[in-house]
Amino acid sequence: MSFGEPEAFSERPWHRVGPRTAAAAACLVLGLGLIGGAVTGSWLTDDGADDATGDHFATAGALWHNVPVDQLFPPTVQGTGAGPGGADRTWTRIAVAPDTGCAHAFDPLLAKVLAPVGCRRLLRATYIDATQSYVTTVGLLFTKADPAAMAALAHRFRTERLDRRADLMPRSYAAKGTAAAGFGDEQRASWTVSVLTDAPVVAYAVSGWADGRSVDTPQPAADAVSSGATTAPAQAGLGNEAQGLADRIERRLRQNIGTATENPS
Repeated sequence: MSFGEPEAFSERPWHRVGPRTAAAAACLVLGLGLIGGAVTGSWLTDDGADDATGDHFATAGALWHNVPVDQLFPPTVQGTGAGPGGADRTWTRIAVAPDTGCAHAFDPLLAKVLAPVGCRRLLRATYIDATQSYVTTVGLLFTKADPAAMAALAHRFRTERLDRRADLMPRSYAAKGTAAAGFGDEQRASWTVSVLTDAPVVAYAVSGWADGRSVDTPQPAADAVSSGATTAPAQAGLGNEAQGLADRIERRLRQNIGTATENPS
């Protein structure tokens, strides 16, 4: 159908519109307005939500070089109720590793599992508890992944229980001249790994004795903190050390993401 000539104004006289007709017309206009407003509002809301999610994720991925080390790994971390039986814990930072890539930072099998999300930067710090009995390395792996890739990795860790496998245990950071100097691969006692889905970050912690004793059977923190656990790491509270410190460093990370998102530079 083609467009025709414009229709001329009619010369027929105007007719008076009855009150019922006017009311019906007003309802029709109001209804169309509400529908149109709702559709427009949903577009605006959806667009804003997508943008906010993207900004949050991108901001999180840049924290490794935008936030001072003391904000990610505080010199002292308070662990209220983090110990066995709800006891309080205090951890003091004794070493911070230079920010690096991931070459040789993980055991080969764990490196293979993490490969799909890539490695942008790895930050690590080692802490000691107030009794100077235990040392714990906490790490933040900033990946190159998008939200879908992080969600896929988190799903794999969850469904395959990869965070419970000793052959996928993270490595410690043994800094020379500190109480953690002897905290090597054989000294790892308990660990936890958390794959974030709202940030391109894999957070982890691994704990051991400060005296450098080796551990024959490491135990994942989730099992070591359960009631009735009788292994040496569980009885010593090393699962609590790893889990408690990892939780608090992850909370700090999220706080920094929120602050950076609300106050972009």
